[in-house]
Order: sequence, then structure tokens, then C-alpha cells
Amino acid sequence: MKRTPLFLLAATFAATTLPVFAQMPTTPPGAPDAARVSGGSYTADPDHSQVAFTVNHLGFSLYRGIFGEISGTMTLDPKAPAKAKVSIDVPIDKVVTTSTELNEHLMKPEFFDAAKFPTAHFESTSIVAKGMTATITGNLTIKGVTKPVVLKAKFIGAGKSMMPGGSEAIGFEATTSIKRSDFGVSYGIPLVPDLVPLDISVAFEKAK
Repeated sequence: MKRTPLFLLAATFAATTLPVFAQMPTTPPGAPDAARVSGGSYTADPDHSQVAFTVNHLGFSLYRGIFGEISGTMTLDPKAPAKAKVSIDVPIDKVVTTSTELNEHLMKPEFFDAAKFPTAHFESTSIVAKGMTATITGNLTIKGVTKPVVLKAKFIGAGKSMMPGGSEAIGFEATTSIKRSDFGVSYGIPLVPDLVPLDISVAFEKAK
């Protein structure tokens, strides 16, 4: 069987992809412009939302992991930001670190007990907005235990999504710290600290 030369395959690929690249915008569709934000109901974009954690590993390194495939909703009225509501679900079994063995260990009862408690949940109770930032108070549930937490949030940007249909999109980042022992995740304390900082990034798309 006669094989197609690699350079011809490369040329064919370039010919079919270059027009697509040529049509891409030259500036990002989102920008930190509050005037772009419209009221309504939004759903979290699971492909572009993350919760990251950092722990000090035995005094040798700062070790990080990420939870993905986040789901949730947000209702927002730019004229009344205090009335906004946020509800987020974090699938525990989607945690990822650089160690396969650790990923598996985190699923076990001494850590998250993912088989019994597959989802962590956050529900806002109050929001105080100030310019491009907000303080979000709410309840966080992990392993069936619910505790109050306070998130320091920042508006990242809003605009028309590049995805098919061009729905409106908006994104935020937030930080907080939790004591994992409060939620029954005490394995390794004090060799690995109890207090764990969280970095949260959630993109939302407006419901149609």
C-alpha cells in the first residue's frame, strides 16, 4: 500500500486548520468590566472551574491538588449584588494530584471517604460587594459536616462566550482557608497542617 508522505499530511492539516485560526478574535472575549454583567441565572462551567488546595508536606514542600468538574448555579442582579445567590457542588472523586497513589488514598475513609460522601457543597448565605470584590459568607459541607466559611472573591471578567451559541459568561476567583479537622479529615495532623488554604476559580454561563 502506497503511503502518503508526511509533508503532504502536514500541508493538508495546515490547510484545514489555518482558516479556523484566522477567524479567532485578537482580544479575549471577557474583560473585567462591570458594565458587561447582566442579571439572571447562570450555571457553572465544569470545564473551566477549579478548587485548588495547598498543604505543607512534612516541612519539605508545598504540595497542591485540584478538584475539577465543578457544577452549580448563581443568580445575580448587578443593581442589587447583595441579593446574589451561589450554590456550588464539588465532586470529591475528581481530585487530582501528581501522585496516583495519593489520589486513591484521598478517597479512603481517613480522608474524604468519597464512596460515602461523593460531593462537597457550598451554599451562600450573604454577599457584601465592594467594587470588583466581594465577601461571600456561606455554609460548606464536607463528609456530611457543615461549617460556616467566608470567601474573599474577585470579579475576573464578563463577556460573550466563544462557545457555540455565544451565551454570556462571567468568572470569579475566591480564596479561603478551612480547618480540615472540622470536617473529619484529620489524617496526618500535625505532620501535615490542619489549616488548608483554598483557591477557587469558577466560570459561569448564563442560562438560556
